[in-house]
Amino acid sequence: MITKLSVSHFAILFSSLLTLSACSTTQNNVDGWQNLLSPAEQENWTAKINHHPSGLNFANTFRFSGDMLLVRYDDYDDFNEQFGHLFFEAELTNFHLKFEYRFTGDFLESAPGYARLNSGVMFASQSADSILVNQNWPVSVEMQLLAEREAGVARPTGNMCSPGTEIYYQGGIYPEHCLNSSSPTFPAGEWVRGELIVKDGHVTQLINDDVVLEYDLAHAKKDDLVTGENPATWEQMKNLKSGYIAFQSEGQPIDFKNIYLKIL
Repeated sequence: MITKLSVSHFAILFSSLLTLSACSTTQNNVDGWQNLLSPAEQENWTAKINHHPSGLNFANTFRFSGDMLLVRYDDYDDFNEQFGHLFFEAELTNFHLKFEYRFTGDFLESAPGYARLNSGVMFASQSADSILVNQNWPVSVEMQLLAEREAGVARPTGNMCSPGTEIYYQGGIYPEHCLNSSSPTFPAGEWVRGELIVKDGHVTQLINDDVVLEYDLAHAKKDDLVTGENPATWEQMKNLKSGYIAFQSEGQPIDFKNIYLKIL
């Protein structure tokens, strides 16, 4: 009797576990969308902060709180060019990324002034593990996120910046480091929805459901922005056909939520 009951209980338990697993998978992959902030996915991120090895989340800069990603600096004595990036584990080629963000808290005054109410999402990036300890920025493209600094002065968000890379815009190589979008200016503290779509090298950036910028990926190119890198990186990153996404830390506290990824 004990054996029969044990087998029966095991069968019920196994069936229940399969059901729970299926529910979990369904909840985390609805219509192809993967929740990158689910408890399971929170294990699949790697911090790389300048002056520290890959995997060391210095001063608890990147923090998961429930279903949110927080970027904080309360354990910093000095910024010391400790630019940080939190990388998701998957190498991506064609994808659609959705997220919401809001700027919050006090700017770390020892950080560069341009970083006030400034953050971003890197993509087509080299991996966290390929970034050297004292490399300041990943070779990547950035969807730059900004908020209003001065009343009445336009400061669009969803822009493009290109540390160590180049893009095609309106038929030719864009000559500047950053390219402004057509978005309105948003105040700090307001939740804003961002989307990034990369398909066959064509990039579409949306803010609050509106397309604000489109361009095409070109190639990696050594510049004065990225320093401390492995020289082999430039050849390895030459065509930008695939790469990693990473959320940025550069001195301004910011919250992220509803980070979803769909492979195209």
